[in-house]
Amino acid sequence: MKLSRPFIRLPSSLSLLVTALTLQATAAPVTSTVLTPQTFKETISKGVWFIEHFSPYCGHCRKFEPTWMKLVEEFEKPGGPKIHLAQVNCALNGDLCSENGVTGYPQMNLYQDGKYQETFKDSRDFDILLDYLVAHAGHTDVPPPTSSAAPEAAPTPTLPTEPLHVQISRAEANPSGDVVSLSEKSFPDFIGRGPAFVKFFAPWCGHCKKLAPVWKQLGRHMKGKLNIAEVNCDEQKSLCSSQGVTGYPMLFYYAHGAKSEYTGTRKYDQLVAFTEKASSPTMEVIEAGELEKRASENSVLYLLLHSAHDTQTVDKVAQDSQVLFGSPPVFVSTSQELFERYGVRSSWTILAFKDNDVKEPTSVYRPSATDASDTLSAWLTANRNPTSLELSRDVFQQVMNAPHKPLVVIAAVTGDTKEQVAEKLNDIGKKWRVRQGQAGQRDVVFTWMDRDQWGSWMKSMYGIKATTEPAVVVTDHSRLLYYDKDSNGQSIQLTSVSVFSAIEGALSGTIRPKHSENFMERLVRYFNSRLVAFEEFVVEHPYFIAFLGLGFLTVMFVVLKRAMSDELGDLQTDRRHGKSSRLD
Repeated sequence: MKLSRPFIRLPSSLSLLVTALTLQATAAPVTSTVLTPQTFKETISKGVWFIEHFSPYCGHCRKFEPTWMKLVEEFEKPGGPKIHLAQVNCALNGDLCSENGVTGYPQMNLYQDGKYQETFKDSRDFDILLDYLVAHAGHTDVPPPTSSAAPEAAPTPTLPTEPLHVQISRAEANPSGDVVSLSEKSFPDFIGRGPAFVKFFAPWCGHCKKLAPVWKQLGRHMKGKLNIAEVNCDEQKSLCSSQGVTGYPMLFYYAHGAKSEYTGTRKYDQLVAFTEKASSPTMEVIEAGELEKRASENSVLYLLLHSAHDTQTVDKVAQDSQVLFGSPPVFVSTSQELFERYGVRSSWTILAFKDNDVKEPTSVYRPSATDASDTLSAWLTANRNPTSLELSRDVFQQVMNAPHKPLVVIAAVTGDTKEQVAEKLNDIGKKWRVRQGQAGQRDVVFTWMDRDQWGSWMKSMYGIKATTEPAVVVTDHSRLLYYDKDSNGQSIQLTSVSVFSAIEGALSGTIRPKHSENFMERLVRYFNSRLVAFEEFVVEHPYFIAFLGLGFLTVMFVVLKRAMSDELGDLQTDRRHGKSSRLD
């Protein structure tokens, strides 16, 4: 073992030459085995295994990768200590990493005969790791076959043994574990570095004061994982206005140009659960036989089909899918059976499935050279909801304030009729999806709301009265408009004919909408929007405003000077006239 170390310390050019000659002689490049939930237990059941749990989003993991590959190369040499090395990609297999007690990246665990032994906690220096692995090498491993004996045929793997790297090029997230205070100047650059969770607050706000220590604790917890920041809206009024802050505190999650408001509770555990899920989107490799099982567990899922060696596509989808905050999940497969089942002819495509049904995709994303950079993110966002769902507090912002501004059908239901209405609304939604697919019109989301819980809000917003029948409205929440009549002027009924008539009338503009706000609220909002627009104009064009201000002051100075000159001239004339008119 000691003889191998000088080779590792050779100058880089000579080391590369030695490596190249070795690879040429063996005709088998050294790779690190990547384990999945399907292969993990069986693989490590015999012998000593040293497993690196990593995330491709982690800067420390990317820095450590060359050292890890040196270790793999070292222990792949014939006659070396009997210890095996493998990896688990926690971005693709988060549940497996949680089961293995992974609390940070990279984390390396030692296993013997399938049983956990310990976690490596020393420095990740190559020599230290080398000594550690030699000291813990096992003695129960099966010796390698002799040259005269035919090696035992390895079982056919169900998943690719090549490592699936999901790299995202960005600065390391939250390196210090601190909450960063942002200004209007620093905000765009900070958001551009990668996903971020931002608190907008006012120092005099009581709820903000209660959240402050929790927010600092969250920043420490997400060290190396997610950027955490805050904006003082008393000092950064223009920035808060531009971000749509209407109260304090407001929490927004930013990822790749998309913004979503966090509307859950502000308790520490719930905030941690959200940020952990959002910062590590689920992308799991599956085979054809697993798809139906996954669909039964998820009302909505995405399936990325790609060629086996196309890692760039996986990287792109991993990056763009962060706008989903981990839900719905994205599954990845290279299965030719799935390519043939869904008639996919391109090198990669993404299929969306809804309502636990994988017979036919509800939407298909096919890449195009003319697509804008955010086209995939927008498609993922637009297809994230099931055909119909309950409009609760947890999903309200996701549905009503979705970036693609859908029309939302709302049926007000009581507890007794909820299941019946939900089933009927789901059937109407499926029929509309078929119709919409042919017309290619604006997205429509079908929802129902509990009248007992939301009755006051629905009455004030949409004039829905307390009746036993399910009242139905079509809302355009982005403009605070709604429709409660179909094209025939009748109240919308919970039938496909009536609902479709109302939707088509709203889309074509043949039905007159109603306002969710009264006249005074609309007037105040109009003037407020004008003031905000003027304020943004001032911020964006400071020199032009300064020039106008200087010009105004100059004009005022000239006008006042002339007025004063005329006044003095008249006064002097009066005095002269008065003096010549004296009788004495």
